[in-house]
Amino acid sequence: MTDTASQASETLRKRLVEITRDLILIPSTADRPEEIDRGMEFVIHHAEVSDAVTVHRYREGNAPCTVFLPTRAAAPAILLLAHLDVVSLPPGTEYSSALKDGKIYGPGAGDMKGELAILLEVFRTIHERHPGASLGLAVTSDEERGGTHGTRFLFEQAGMRCGTAIIPDSGSLNDIAVEEKGTLHVKIVARGTAGHGSRPWLADNACERILSALGRIRAHFDALKNGDNHWHPTCSFTVVETQNRVPNRVPDRAEATCDIRFPAPHTVVKMQAGIERLLDDQMELEVLVAAEPTNLAPDPLYLKVTEEITGAPVRLIREHGGSDARYIARHGIPVIMTRPYVGSLHALDEWVDIASMEMLYRIYESYIERKLGFSAA
Repeated sequence: MTDTASQASETLRKRLVEITRDLILIPSTADRPEEIDRGMEFVIHHAEVSDAVTVHRYREGNAPCTVFLPTRAAAPAILLLAHLDVVSLPPGTEYSSALKDGKIYGPGAGDMKGELAILLEVFRTIHERHPGASLGLAVTSDEERGGTHGTRFLFEQAGMRCGTAIIPDSGSLNDIAVEEKGTLHVKIVARGTAGHGSRPWLADNACERILSALGRIRAHFDALKNGDNHWHPTCSFTVVETQNRVPNRVPDRAEATCDIRFPAPHTVVKMQAGIERLLDDQMELEVLVAAEPTNLAPDPLYLKVTEEITGAPVRLIREHGGSDARYIARHGIPVIMTRPYVGSLHALDEWVDIASMEMLYRIYESYIERKLGFSAA
């Protein structure tokens, strides 16, 4: 690597790290809407758009999203898409970052403040080199809550379209996601009759009834297991609670939330029906999030560019999680799902690898320029 190339690489790396760390400082969680707004203003500022780019701002369900489009191309050939929001962490969590062993640690570092930094930088660079290039950027703020008011709104109500979409929210550098499980989040509410803890026979304990239902649900999903790769329906009990706070009172209401993931050919309707059959007539089921399994179709050129830059073959993988790609793929739009090396997602020690951030930037840069007919820089 020449001195000039080495200096350019170091400059890029520093910029990606700075943008990522600045984004991590903004606690853009659903319970802090003012911070999400602040984060969106940061994004607009750092996109550094020119006169050849038009900024479109939306707010659906109090979830802001911003779309940067070439002024003369409402449906860009390539659309970069990221989400600004991060999951809420325990009270008292400090939204700051640290550098260690070539990684950036901090809330949302890998999901997906680091990836957003990459997209901001490559979007700015391409439009500086090629004003009016058919490249767009969309940044939403409700992906962690299902994406209904972000990506789904953009593609189903605002009429957003593109030739190819890039979402760095799954896979890794050489692992390209081509299939995602469906998602079904449900809340189960059990109702009973309150009573004194010393006379349980005079009450109908809602806690016991919800726990019995969860036992039946667990047995149901255990029976669906198939093989050791976990490519079968799963169910996680994520919330079990009652409003009762008195130790000697039998509660008359209890509820549980389930996070269900499932591959094709299972469907939302079949998964929901399977749960409903296990509930008694005094239980209610509320669907919070529902999304079918997704099949993606990455561009062969992207696979070729990735192999050239990384010097390693790509793997087409299946992901157990879901993403906003489902709202785009259903319109027949190819979606590329890949990201840098990340770890401990949604945990206190979440991280993103810096060298792989730079590598992914180079892959995106080369792919976009070749796809749009520009000679690679």
